[in-house]
Amino acid sequence: MKDHLASAAAYAYPVGMLLTARNLGKSFGPRQLFAGITLGLEEGDRVGLIGANGSGKSTLLKIFAGAEHADDGELIAKRNLRVGYVAQEDQFDENETCEDIVASAIDSHVDDHDRHVRSAILLDRAGFADRLQMTAGSLSGGWRKRLSLLRAMAADPELLLIDEPTNHLDIDGIEWLEKTVAAAQFATLTVTHDRQFLETVANRVIELNKAYPDGYLGHRGPYSEFLEKREEFLAAQRGQQQALASGVRREIEWLRRGAKARTTKAKGRIQQAGEMQEELADLKTRNTVQGAAAVDFASSDRRTKKLVELKDVTLVRGERQLFDHLSFVLAPGKKLGLLGPNGSGKSSLIKLLTGQLEPTSGTIFRAEQLKIVLFDQHREQLDMDDTLRHALSPMGDSMIVHGVPTHVTGWAKKFLFRNEQLDLPISQLSGGERARVLIARLMLKEADVLILDEPTNDLDIPTLDVLEQSLSGFPGAMVLVTHDRFLLGRVATDILGLDGQGNGSHFASLDQWEAARKTRKATPNPSSAKAASGSSGSSSSASAPVRRKKLSWNDQKELDGMEAAIAAAETKVGELELTTQDPAMLADHAKSRAAFAALGEAHAEVERLYGRWTELEAKQN
Repeated sequence: MKDHLASAAAYAYPVGMLLTARNLGKSFGPRQLFAGITLGLEEGDRVGLIGANGSGKSTLLKIFAGAEHADDGELIAKRNLRVGYVAQEDQFDENETCEDIVASAIDSHVDDHDRHVRSAILLDRAGFADRLQMTAGSLSGGWRKRLSLLRAMAADPELLLIDEPTNHLDIDGIEWLEKTVAAAQFATLTVTHDRQFLETVANRVIELNKAYPDGYLGHRGPYSEFLEKREEFLAAQRGQQQALASGVRREIEWLRRGAKARTTKAKGRIQQAGEMQEELADLKTRNTVQGAAAVDFASSDRRTKKLVELKDVTLVRGERQLFDHLSFVLAPGKKLGLLGPNGSGKSSLIKLLTGQLEPTSGTIFRAEQLKIVLFDQHREQLDMDDTLRHALSPMGDSMIVHGVPTHVTGWAKKFLFRNEQLDLPISQLSGGERARVLIARLMLKEADVLILDEPTNDLDIPTLDVLEQSLSGFPGAMVLVTHDRFLLGRVATDILGLDGQGNGSHFASLDQWEAARKTRKATPNPSSAKAASGSSGSSSSASAPVRRKKLSWNDQKELDGMEAAIAAAETKVGELELTTQDPAMLADHAKSRAAFAALGEAHAEVERLYGRWTELEAKQN
């Protein structure tokens, strides 16, 4: 189940192999991150590197990039290999323009004019058409990440190493990255916790984990196949432990009966029993589940039908209208996914729900003594000077968790913290550790409404899996803002999409929202088209009344039946999604591939119908 790679010969490097690691090991003080890592990266690889926080993913990436040295082992690279590296934290000259930053990464043998032309082309393809002369310091986090990626790509790498790019990108940015990586001529190794990105882009997945005898498990294929292979491997390893445990018990019983230790046969059997016990101890260690924080939000179990209701709410900030006549109800069991580009009003809507802002017009109803728990993406609820101990348990070393007295050391352990970390200030914790602190604090509070603003940033995949289960089982109302499409698609019961132009639309699923968004992108704005034609025509034609065109009989019939056709297509998507979640079907690779192919075709049909609907209405109007 581990993908076996050809070893690099001493003088004849294999064709297609870019980089080979042999027996790499790395420790920080007494803590060993990994040891004995032997793997290779080849041309055409789209590798997703996953693993629990602290498993050494970013460190391994830095070793491959030459930014850090391994304690043990060696790296063997193709001669003159060009390696690009995009770190988690972006570093720019804040006063340099986007065009100059990308141009400076292009081969210095190219003359300055051509480098700037190439830079402008690359930036334009990545959506920077109106940002070419903007400075790095004026960009948002998402655009800085795009710029960092473009700078690395402009250097024409053969292997690009990328560390957690989706933490800073919105959904549009992630989709741009997916398309760019999928079409790239270079190989990629990406550390990411974005499961949808892994499924869409990766043709190979590697998980670092001491649960595996080689320190990692790899599979050539998409993420969904990797999950199947991992479960098969771990199940086999657990079975091996049980069988070995039975054998060790038999050997111990044989020794207790007083075997004649002086015979050669007896000595060999005693030695074999010792080796079996060592192997069993190793298996027990590897089979111990590690890496996933315990996540279980507490609900007040309130039975009120309406917890929060917005009626015709309009919000204007400065001279900008964020949304107009917005209405919806949050009731127990409703899990509302909130989507929209940066600046569309998501954070402002959260402030309306929590009472931090008042609407410009309209009304907001909140149930009496409503309990709202907020996860803040900026971590503003954490005091950076506070110790971990006090942050986890502000009232002393003991607390009540779901009615059970709990000591702070046990509570910290549930969130993967070591005892020696308890007296560290929050400022010395990693982003993922701070996220776990915030989740731990929120779990101590009962909630009618749970509002989560980008909770997945910096969380590893094992913790995301546990978070998903907890959110799915939360009986109260929930508002979820996240760029994690995998989590959103699995948890949200409704979608509210803000378009950044003052409009809010409701959708039944993430797929429906994505189809509508793609249709809007592909269809010209009718109002702008009218304005353009009006400005080029005479004043008399501009003031002439608009005459509604009469559709042909076939077009009118198609338009009349469009809503029913879309409803039927979306029902088919829902049925196929249930099919693709069937474990029995997933176990059959042929059926699994066919089901996912059919699901893709069904999504495409929904998208086509929405596009056709827009086309017919535009034709009629």
